[in-house]
Amino acid sequence: MSDSATAAKKAFGIRLKEIRLDASLTGNDLAARSGMRNSKISRIEHGRQNPTEDDIRAWCTACGVPERIPELIARHREIEQMWVEYRDEIRAGQVHIQSRSTPLYEGTRLLRAYEANLVPGILQTRAYFVAALTTSALLRGTPVADIEAAADARLARQHLVTAGTGLNNYSFVIEHGVLEHAFGDDAVMIGQMEFLIRATRLPNVALGVIPPWRRRIVRAGEGFYLFDEQLVRSEMWSGGFRTRRTEEVAFFVKLFGRLRDMAVYGDDARALITAARSQYAQTRENS
Repeated sequence: MSDSATAAKKAFGIRLKEIRLDASLTGNDLAARSGMRNSKISRIEHGRQNPTEDDIRAWCTACGVPERIPELIARHREIEQMWVEYRDEIRAGQVHIQSRSTPLYEGTRLLRAYEANLVPGILQTRAYFVAALTTSALLRGTPVADIEAAADARLARQHLVTAGTGLNNYSFVIEHGVLEHAFGDDAVMIGQMEFLIRATRLPNVALGVIPPWRRRIVRAGEGFYLFDEQLVRSEMWSGGFRTRRTEEVAFFVKLFGRLRDMAVYGDDARALITAARSQYAQTRENS
């Protein structure tokens, strides 16, 4: 689980503990009144177990504050949504996963995205996306049959970037390693580098590359996407973190600003991407 999701879970447990203490109840008292075991109450208060909504109702009722139930359940649901297990997502299929995000992208006026390992999703060529998703599917042992259709669903929103209408604007920061991490063969990577070079010239796109050996003012980390200042999404090895909490969004806005300050743009960014393209071309010629 991400640090943010873990912290939110622990904070919720502390809030429930404070409700119990304000009611002058011990753990045993609460257990007797609510029907929950004392051991479960302890795990919830220490953030080691998520309460159910029925637990929250019983907790507040036992503590004499039933008016707090709607507020706490709303907060609990928000915390639950901060961490989405991939196994639950994948049950719906990759086509569904890709298609359902299109309205979010369409309605976002400024998308800020940072990636340390992969080309940002909306900038991926079809061949690159297929190669990267196939690699992930093989690792997880998930079906690969719908990857081609998923690629079509993903590419259906790329026009939001390439049309350059000014309705949807983009600010990307990538680590130099993104250019070096090859998915697919050299031809795939050459095509991807050429698309990135094109993207640097689009009027509604700012594409920055953090050069190698750049003095760091913030470490490289997990990629994340900021949809306006309303939603943050980040994918990790075992799941995806997402939040709309104002303080969390503000943190990622600040983080993105520091990453952006380390990046180079325009001709300097194109020089780094062009050098990577040349390396793939040379490897292809020598193979």
